[in-house]
This record gives sequence, structure tokens and C-alpha cells, in this order.
Amino acid sequence: MRLDKYLKVSRLIKRRTIANEACDAQRIEVNGRVVKASYDVKVGDVIAIRMGEKIIKAEVLEVKEHALKEDAALMYKLL
Repeated sequence: MRLDKYLKVSRLIKRRTIANEACDAQRIEVNGRVVKASYDVKVGDVIAIRMGEKIIKAEVLEVKEHALKEDAALMYKLL
């Protein structure tokens, strides 16, 4: 699954367009490397999102096409 879609489905970022813009602005890293929105997310990847001063790190536990609001938090583990 594409990184921008994963961020939206897992609700780490609310909208896919915002996730896409964050990737374009090089504010998202996967496993320590800046990646594009088209990066293919895999289980075990560590995603770091820089939003201003705050950095959110999450490890991918599951990749699903659709997730309910309650299940979205089960797709990753915050580090």
C-alpha cells in the first residue's frame, strides 16, 4: 500500500492530500530515509512524521485497505 494511503487509513494523518503534501515537503521518513508518497509500506517499517517541533514515530504492525475508526490504532505501535 502507498505511504500516503496508509497514513490516511491508519489515521496518523487525517487526509490523504495532507499526507501527500507532507511527503513532498520531506517531513516523513521510513526506516531513517526520506521517502515519497508512493513508497510501498510493509509490516515492520518505522515511520517518523515531523509536524513542526513534534516528531511522531510509529512501527507498522498491519497493512489493511480499510479500517474502522476503532481498528485504525491497531495498525501501528507508537514508539
